[in-house]
Amino acid sequence: MCLKNFNNTKPLTMKTNTSKYSFRFSHLMLLIIAFAGSLSNNAFAQTASIGSTVTWGKVDGIAVNGLVQGPSAAEADLQVACVFEYTEGDIFNPPALPANLNGMVHLDDALKGIITELRKSGRFTGHSLETLLITPPKGTLASKQLLLIGLGDRNKFTPDLMISVGSTAMREALRLGVSNYSFASDIKDAGIDSPTALVAENVVLGSFEAYRTQSYLKEKKLTDYKPLTKVILLAGPAFYTVAGEGIKEAITKLNAK
Repeated sequence: MCLKNFNNTKPLTMKTNTSKYSFRFSHLMLLIIAFAGSLSNNAFAQTASIGSTVTWGKVDGIAVNGLVQGPSAAEADLQVACVFEYTEGDIFNPPALPANLNGMVHLDDALKGIITELRKSGRFTGHSLETLLITPPKGTLASKQLLLIGLGDRNKFTPDLMISVGSTAMREALRLGVSNYSFASDIKDAGIDSPTALVAENVVLGSFEAYRTQSYLKEKKLTDYKPLTKVILLAGPAFYTVAGEGIKEAITKLNAK
């Protein structure tokens, strides 16, 4: 660029270091692209596809599996699902998960709305640790039986409750004589922003605390039950990896005892 000096006919020249600024700009763009790529890759890594499954470990010879699946489509002798005390539209309206991602909505639809009817009518209130066993018509669910467990008042929910819920599920599974069962907490389906890893950890801890109590009674010839081979914990695609972290933590604690 040239500017004319009117006091002197000699042109004045202003120099700019374009190569220096071009390098800085290119470097900045590369950093932005790399950062965006890392976010995308991380999001992909944390989202599993439907049907993904893994054995997180074993406790007392029982496999603890993870599965990305809804409770209506998970194959098991017994499906456990959890519900809060009823409030109008609680599993259908925000902050509940959208219908296409909401396992409880799918479960209710598969049973032609009977879960909502039971809850709304007060036939199943969903009080904390209340249970209800349903034998679904053939072809409606992938599981042979469905056990509902109440979570109580949604406004009073704490992750510690899931220890007792896990224990309840295990005791009922042993009482029913199943060889495996699938567990869905369905907390996020109801719109409760719970700590995924801690909830999963507590479910496993409570389940095997109950199992060990029953094993102790069996040794004393005070009870009997069919051997359990597998417990399946369900999770949505976005929560599968995080839930697995909690499950593995529980397995480590249990196997250290």
